[in-house]
Amino acid sequence: MNVAVDVRIASPSQLLDVGGLRWDSLLENGGSPDESRDVFSERFAEWGGAHTSTHTCFAAIASDGIVIGMAWLAITQRVPRARAFDRASGDLQCAYVVPELRNSGIGARLVRAVLERAAHLELERVTVHSSAGAVPFYRRAGFASEDVLLHVRA
Repeated sequence: MNVAVDVRIASPSQLLDVGGLRWDSLLENGGSPDESRDVFSERFAEWGGAHTSTHTCFAAIASDGIVIGMAWLAITQRVPRARAFDRASGDLQCAYVVPELRNSGIGARLVRAVLERAAHLELERVTVHSSAGAVPFYRRAGFASEDVLLHVRA
């Protein structure tokens, strides 16, 4: 399926729609929201606007202006080392495309936008925490499995 879509950094006004997608993703994965979609979307947009120094949201926007996908780049400063004082890493977060447009290349374009931004910022690495089902998608985008120790709060 070839869909006319623009992938770009989300504007402050689009963060409200992005929040709606984030709410939808919880429902899709069997979760139960604590608040209504409208309330969450407003709070999410405020959060996104307040965290622009560490988080960049890329939105996939259909030709009619509807936000149909998102992916976030979260930046974390790293401890300096003797050969590289200014260091940072990225984490690809909240990648999501509306179900009816999946497998149309939109997700790949969102991930590519995140990785291009990370390269521009000269981030040392980009990680992603993925569901098992999405691992092949991220591998196709260039992510590789490494031995990583993970402590998950119980």
